[in-house]
Amino acid sequence: MKKNNWIWAVFALCLTLIQLPLTVQADDQTPAEQFRVGMEAGYAPFNWTQTTDANGAVPISGEEGSAFAGGYDVQIAKRIAEGLGKELVIVKTQWDGLPPALQAGTIDAVIAGMSPTAERREQIDFTDPYYESDLVVVVRKDGEYADAKSLADLAGAKITAQLNTFHYTVIDQIPEVQKEQAMRDFSSMRVALASGIIDGYVSERPEGVTAVGANPDLKIVEFDEGAGFETNPEDVQVAVGMRKGDPDVEKVNEILAGISEEERVSLMDQAVLDQPADASGETADQGLIADFKKIIDDYGMLFLRGAGLTLFIAILSTIIGLIIGLLVGIFRTLPLSENPVGRFLQRIVNGLLTIYIEVFRGTPMMVQAMVIFYGTALAFGVSMNRTLAAVLIVSINTGAYMSEIVRGGIFAVDDGQFEAAQAIGMTHWQTMIKVVLPQVMRNILPATGNEIIINIKDTAVLSVISVADLFFQGTSAAGTNFQYFQTFAIIGVIYLVLTISATQILRFVERKMDGPSAYVKLEDINPNE
Repeated sequence: MKKNNWIWAVFALCLTLIQLPLTVQADDQTPAEQFRVGMEAGYAPFNWTQTTDANGAVPISGEEGSAFAGGYDVQIAKRIAEGLGKELVIVKTQWDGLPPALQAGTIDAVIAGMSPTAERREQIDFTDPYYESDLVVVVRKDGEYADAKSLADLAGAKITAQLNTFHYTVIDQIPEVQKEQAMRDFSSMRVALASGIIDGYVSERPEGVTAVGANPDLKIVEFDEGAGFETNPEDVQVAVGMRKGDPDVEKVNEILAGISEEERVSLMDQAVLDQPADASGETADQGLIADFKKIIDDYGMLFLRGAGLTLFIAILSTIIGLIIGLLVGIFRTLPLSENPVGRFLQRIVNGLLTIYIEVFRGTPMMVQAMVIFYGTALAFGVSMNRTLAAVLIVSINTGAYMSEIVRGGIFAVDDGQFEAAQAIGMTHWQTMIKVVLPQVMRNILPATGNEIIINIKDTAVLSVISVADLFFQGTSAAGTNFQYFQTFAIIGVIYLVLTISATQILRFVERKMDGPSAYVKLEDINPNE
């Protein structure tokens, strides 16, 4: 009985972890009394993530009490929600996921510094603009292009911009420009600029002011009259994105019309002053250790919650994937039925299982996440909880790999054991359960352990559907405090602790399954004792 204690210990751990997403992620359905707004919460001064409700910040959905969204967009969202008579709910979403989330109905509006370009208007409706800004290029202060005053002065520079924004399209207006690959977010671009990978990136002036305020080594290039980018009026405007045909568009326009231009300027000026990035200079002269300490003090709880969710998804998904793998692996090793109908059905199921395995092993998990999470909402109107979606995605993906691992484990069992089982009258299922599977489980344990390690790391790709795992929390923190090396060094250490801990636990399980390494010979045992 004592030998099975470790099984109950693992079960208790999994049961504890199952409770985590209930507090980490809220339901993604949109109640009528709520106004659910999607934003990155990482594009200061328009929006950012902070750990208190200071300066009018609003709790982020699913992270109440530990993460809050602040910034100009949040203040505009609060005015709109108040005018609509609804409760404001901020849904933290990656930039690429904002339009799909809006179309799928998981959010009611996008208020994230989004420009109402013609391409976007084909997919979603926009309100009247609530802000208008000029385009700038952020460069290094000591760089070759620090004194640029026109696009011609940037000739030959390596320039990039954020993916899926009109900023990236205007780069072509720079003569002889070396147009670099678009980057996913501003955090990545600032790191690339500071490290010299690029010479500059295109942005809006408020974001440029934020970047320079956080890093004095950067500089904003503002162009002389007629020497800058040629843009359409809507390109430099920022508006609220809403679903096609949403009747609330006109109501939102009325609310925005009630916010004067002076008040909008005042809100933006205040957002620039309130952004957490300005506080990063407090430790600038105190050394690297002080930087690490401040990040841990400010974001430690966010990182722990992200680590808990990462561990939960990895462990539960691996367990479910193992069960899927066992069922698929056993079925695919069944001997063909002697009944013609049964044999036909068996071949059909085998064909479907082969397709499942090849599709999920042959496509990236990030693509699978986009298709499953947003595709089910668009095609069937099913709004999935992000955590449950994450578990489903990773489980199905893991199951495809585990099915082949299990099949290989079954074939590794000596054929003589199958023959011996048949000789004493055992059915195929009895042979599998009583003879083969106990050996298979031990044989595939190292491979199962590898899957857990892989899943701990691969949950990072789930940030594409805005699952608040460890990587997502780290990205949000780095986008707010602008201390990329320090932040991701901490994230890396946490990942290392998780993977090493998982490895040690698996080693312990292996030892328990193997039993004692030394045995007492029967002749050494005194039957009278």
